[in-house]
Amino acid sequence: MSDMKPDRWMSLVALATAAMAVFAAVTTLYIGKYSSRAILNQGQETSQWAYYQAKSIKSYVYEIQKQKLELETMADAKRPKDVMDRYSQLIKNYDKQIERYDTEKAEIKATADALAKSKEDAQARAGNFWYGLIFLQISIMLASISALTKKPLFYLGIATVSGWIFFFLDAIFLFY
Repeated sequence: MSDMKPDRWMSLVALATAAMAVFAAVTTLYIGKYSSRAILNQGQETSQWAYYQAKSIKSYVYEIQKQKLELETMADAKRPKDVMDRYSQLIKNYDKQIERYDTEKAEIKATADALAKSKEDAQARAGNFWYGLIFLQISIMLASISALTKKPLFYLGIATVSGWIFFFLDAIFLFY
């Protein structure tokens, strides 16, 4: 460091700091991307669960009506055959509706679960990008101070970039 000319030293610090600032800008874009994705997925997941609840309520109404008709047929088996046939037909229709709603609920649940997984994934990525950004901010601060003090803080700042590299790559690949 002592054999490096002041102009050359300042050029090195300026270029490294500029590169770190570019990395910080890119990291910030990724934070925004994944944070927005997490928020959107949360809204869609909430909508799916509301839809699921609506289907559950409709299914429950059919189940109650079916049980009512079954009890009525058991209570008064002396009704005319055409009335009993009508009851039987309604009960079969209610069974079909209940089955349809159960199928739809399973599909809605699968969609909601997938959105929840996607949301959690986006939250994990955004969090890792945030951690990486913190390391870049520390690196920029150390490099800036080294420009004033001519101390080896610059090299510590460069070493701190390794924290950004780790968290940036972890955000992309989700190592753990």
